[in-house]
Amino acid sequence: MGLFKKNPFGHILFLKKWLIRIMGALTHSRYRGFNELQIEGSEIIRQLPDTKVLFVSNHQTYFADVVAMFHVFNASLSGREDNIKNIGYLWNPKLNLYYIAAKETMKSGVLARVLAYAGSISVERTWRAKGKEINRQVKMSDITNIGKALDDGWVITFPQGTTKPWKPIRKGTAHIIRKYQPIVVPIVIDGFRRSFDKKGIRIKKRNILQSMVIKQPLTFDYENDSVEDIIQKIQMAIEQDPSFLKVIPEEEIKAQEELNEKRRWSYKETE
Repeated sequence: MGLFKKNPFGHILFLKKWLIRIMGALTHSRYRGFNELQIEGSEIIRQLPDTKVLFVSNHQTYFADVVAMFHVFNASLSGREDNIKNIGYLWNPKLNLYYIAAKETMKSGVLARVLAYAGSISVERTWRAKGKEINRQVKMSDITNIGKALDDGWVITFPQGTTKPWKPIRKGTAHIIRKYQPIVVPIVIDGFRRSFDKKGIRIKKRNILQSMVIKQPLTFDYENDSVEDIIQKIQMAIEQDPSFLKVIPEEEIKAQEELNEKRRWSYKETE
């Protein structure tokens, strides 16, 4: 790799590699130290082609979710089996890995700008800006940039567009899938909202079990599936469909809480 070789967005790959190495080393203990990340499906990552893959996931914090995915994807590609032990996998990270984020968020500070250089495709939200509800047209340049990233590698998106659970899937994700027809891999995460603050920077609680489940790619019938059909499949796959909001019997809740306690080292809030 040439010293000044760039990706399609003009980012110098040598600099991006070192940013991922440094940020990865600084954040590793957040998922294997302060808290424990339980992973399922790392073998699916190794079966994927090098380009045109779209990961769709529920969202719990601004930054901690996607940083965890950078760890898990690179560890999986380096042969780790459902774990991120030994951060040697950061030495040669996947550089054509991107994530979709709100432009407003990625300009909110020095750390956000560093993370943006590591792989952000910054887009303008059509429904919200500066804390207010809005309604504006999708920028075609944003759609083009997502397509450019898919042609170059893998893209992570959080199709609800918010860290609040049970919110509807944005139609833009379905349109992107219909337009570019990537391999779509669903991911379900949990525990990040309890571990971190909303931005995913400050550790809120320690010794919390975090989980990341990588599922088999979704299948679509591009001739017959409507936008609503695609949205429904994604919503079910990332377990954000309203049907998941069923009333759970008290006995089942108690059994689940006991299981969670066994999974944790110990439960202790930070001061």
